[in-house]
Amino acid sequence: MRIKFVDLQRQNRSLKKELMSVIEKTVDEADFIMGKTLEKFENSFAKFCDKKYAVGVNSGTDALKLALLAYGIKNGVEVITVPNSYFSTAMVISEIGATPVFVDIDTDTYTMNVELLEKAISKKTKAIIPVHLYGHVADMDPILRLARKYKLAVIEDACQAHGAMYKGKKVPYGETGAFSFYPGKNIGCFGDGGALVTDSKKVADKILYLRNDGSLKKYIHKVIGIKSRLDALQAAILSMKLHYLEQWNKKRYLHAMKYNQLLGAIPGITTPRVASYASHAYHIYCIECRNRDKLWEYLKNKGVEAQIHYPLPIHLQDAYKNKKYKKGSFPVTEEKAQTILSLPMFPELTDREVGYVCSVINEFVNAS
Repeated sequence: MRIKFVDLQRQNRSLKKELMSVIEKTVDEADFIMGKTLEKFENSFAKFCDKKYAVGVNSGTDALKLALLAYGIKNGVEVITVPNSYFSTAMVISEIGATPVFVDIDTDTYTMNVELLEKAISKKTKAIIPVHLYGHVADMDPILRLARKYKLAVIEDACQAHGAMYKGKKVPYGETGAFSFYPGKNIGCFGDGGALVTDSKKVADKILYLRNDGSLKKYIHKVIGIKSRLDALQAAILSMKLHYLEQWNKKRYLHAMKYNQLLGAIPGITTPRVASYASHAYHIYCIECRNRDKLWEYLKNKGVEAQIHYPLPIHLQDAYKNKKYKKGSFPVTEEKAQTILSLPMFPELTDREVGYVCSVINEFVNAS
């Protein structure tokens, strides 16, 4: 049996008629940049997130970058985040001339260890970017309390957490959050795409300018911006897919419960742990295994695609090798980078396939 890590072709086949209708309508209207199609999606996605505003942009990376700029984060200041996210979370901080300051993660949730956060705050700190990793929400209340105490902006990296909840409230739990619509996300478009959602009119208005060369009116530029627009075709596809998101998330949850049931009794395998405050979106279903690399190879030889998120933490990447961090700076992050393995997870996965993946893992453990 061959099982992809994410099988986008299955979803595309099941939605083909709707997708082709949406694409044809967009082609017929020939309104490809900005316009009503984008506004429709922005309004729908803001409502889904229980936020007042959503602004579509080119990617989740740009959503984070533009949010930093909208909050006035600039050269010479510090922004706190975690070292176990995708590289662009830290990259955008560096791009605007600020300095990323890392905080190690909680051993169970893989999100920011809030007990270590206050020690990382300095006079230069101006913002915090908690990452809702794999679909599990960071512990937001302590983060927001510290942000209020030290007058810091909080921008939630929700790029892997569409529909995830903190204490019964969808993310972003605070004022502002960034989302990615990369094809493999819980809701993805046919290319790169992203959005910034917020309850702040001031932030939303700034990003409307910044994403479009600093302009709202053609040829009139109020500020120096960038070109980062979610095009109408992607917005139309996302509007259609948004109707399915909660249904897809429920399927992801059921697959996760099946994995938990079948893997829970296998020695040496640790299944995902979910904090009491969280409702997991299961963008990624990852296990921990001491013989991770050998298990990864074994699964591959048995036709199962698995992935490693993330094998080299951000602070150990060559791009940050001249900074103050070194091996051993963040022991929990570094340990998890050696033990985490992500298993196939997508809504169209079948119980039979989940069973096969688990049987291969059980076979590996018994043979080791």
